[in-house]
Amino acid sequence: MAWIKTIPFAEAGEALQRILTEARAACPPEYGTPVPSASPMNESIVSSHTLIPEALRHAFGTFTALMSPALPLSRRHHEMIATMVSETNHCHY
Repeated sequence: MAWIKTIPFAEAGEALQRILTEARAACPPEYGTPVPSASPMNESIVSSHTLIPEALRHAFGTFTALMSPALPLSRRHHEMIATMVSETNHCHY
């Protein structure tokens, strides 16, 4: 796996902490539940964007807008589409 430099929340400046907090708050509630087999370093796709806070804000703002429960597709449908795209692209995750 590739190593990507990240900025931990505790070391982030005020603007980055605000963006991270907003991104976390916009995620579905189940994303806040720790997974027992997850890395003890608390890595995430969000963390990989911490070097460019404005890109993080826009990328995850777009994601949460696209996953809005107000749209015609349910969360289940979004997850099925994402699974098929990953499989088609031979992604391991």
